[in-house]
Amino acid sequence: MTMPIGLDALLALLVGYFIGSIPFGLLLVRAAGKGDVRSVGSGNIGATNVLRAAGKRIAAATLVLDAAKGWMAILVALLLWGPKGFGGEDWAALGAFLGHCFPIWLRFRGGKGVATLIGIGLGLHWTIGLSVIVAWLGVARLTRISSVGGMSAALAAPLAALAFGHAIYVPALVAILLLVLLRHRDNIRRLIIGAEPRIGSKG
Repeated sequence: MTMPIGLDALLALLVGYFIGSIPFGLLLVRAAGKGDVRSVGSGNIGATNVLRAAGKRIAAATLVLDAAKGWMAILVALLLWGPKGFGGEDWAALGAFLGHCFPIWLRFRGGKGVATLIGIGLGLHWTIGLSVIVAWLGVARLTRISSVGGMSAALAAPLAALAFGHAIYVPALVAILLLVLLRHRDNIRRLIIGAEPRIGSKG
């Protein structure tokens, strides 16, 4: 279970990065006349903060488009390098996630990547994507805390890859899991002290 490194891997990573770096949350909130989403709530450009800034419809559109970035990055890699090459889809997936979290256009201050992970999961294999969605929705519904659902979804991705016979994707998905946990470090601190806001709150 390794991710081959070379020029093609770097190119796939960059292709994924630039697709992933499109800040749909920021663009949609501005287009809706709701200002800069980064000035609201957590300051994040992802769907959860877009919900606070612009409501359910814009948040849903952000979720779909952020997920589409992960799926599209993998599709482009497969079209360019094929499914039996050096593992371009893995690198493109990782690149898309990095692009969403650290977009060059926003001084590397992006989202937390959970929606993009959904698209990545679906792009790699539907069983991984479905597992990510079920974990995210199920845990978020149970706890009413978006960050807990997101971290659970990230954990579900490599576990699903192992369970359903797609171990080749585990290295990339473990890397994404670690990045999700890193991006949620403030949420983890708030969870520990019981101060993490619940879904639909204005905090």
